[in-house]
Amino acid sequence: MKKTGFVYHELYTWHDTGNYAGFMAPGFPLQPGMHNEHPETKRRFKNLLDASGFIDTLHLIKPRDATEEEILRFHTPDYLQRVKDMSAIGGGDAGELTPVGHGSYEIAKLSAGGLIAAVDSVMAGECDNAYVLNRPPGHHADADMGRGFCIFGNIVIAAKHALETMGVERIAVVDWDVHHGNGTETAFYDDPRVLTISMHQDNWYPQGRGLVTDVGEGKGEGYAVNMPLPPGSGTGAYEAAFDRVVVPALRAYKPDLIFVASGFDASAFDPLGRMMMHSAGYESLTNKLMALADDLCEGRVVMAHEGGYSPYYVPFCGLAVLEAMSGQKSGVQDPYLDFAAGMGGHDLQPGQDQILSQAEAVVRRYLL
Repeated sequence: MKKTGFVYHELYTWHDTGNYAGFMAPGFPLQPGMHNEHPETKRRFKNLLDASGFIDTLHLIKPRDATEEEILRFHTPDYLQRVKDMSAIGGGDAGELTPVGHGSYEIAKLSAGGLIAAVDSVMAGECDNAYVLNRPPGHHADADMGRGFCIFGNIVIAAKHALETMGVERIAVVDWDVHHGNGTETAFYDDPRVLTISMHQDNWYPQGRGLVTDVGEGKGEGYAVNMPLPPGSGTGAYEAAFDRVVVPALRAYKPDLIFVASGFDASAFDPLGRMMMHSAGYESLTNKLMALADDLCEGRVVMAHEGGYSPYYVPFCGLAVLEAMSGQKSGVQDPYLDFAAGMGGHDLQPGQDQILSQAEAVVRRYLL
């Protein structure tokens, strides 16, 4: 069994994304409703941990605010000030599809700081690995603007903290969110100290990003690996992506610390993805990653919660990941698993195989 850290704060669910029509601003002809990035997915994940008693098996880590100095290692001063001003006056939009509500600046600092606290705890040996159930998410945010519901680049900020203050020399980021981890990739696109690996639905969001041919530039050439999987990819494609691309890339790179951008919007029940993953699939990927991390970096894995917009299914995916991280069982059965696992097309398909072959070639060329 592992000692798994867990970061959560009630204020994460208080980030107000306002009335939207899905992810579009309301107004004729769109009737106002709930924003896709609403708090219920995270709250119900935490509630399942509480109701099942699994929370008692975890090492609770108290989040803190990221300082302005820490945020400015990635973001520009002008952008930080814009977010602060919008938050103070009651809201606005931080960039592309990124609503800011009253007080969102303070909550976004706590979201980024929660990840820093998890890194500190793992690196100090207080826990073996950690999961951060934070909000707002972060992997789309650019240095000078928010994107895709993400205000601050949580993983980027925490990775820079580890690189610049903790003596960490090599970091890998594995992103299994259904959307491309553009912000994280851009931040380190020319930096060989960070290997970014993204599995995502082809040309979904941001469109035009995450191509197999996007491999980094300058000193960072070869340290970005992308797998733009076709819509409808199931567990066969994701298992093959790990076995054929993720595991060889990590073994070759030998990171000191691994981050995971843990989005559950590649699940079969998600409204903002067209993939077919399920809780057992995420558990399997996590088992592979934890075994590899034990070999490479003393098990040091920090997961940051990203997307996932099905309030009834995200909790079961999250619980499955935490069970794999900790090596403990909750006794909870996923009531949707048989439906998801029984869908047609889970086996690796020819188009999926072709993409993975191209990604394998990138790994062989630059890392092996």
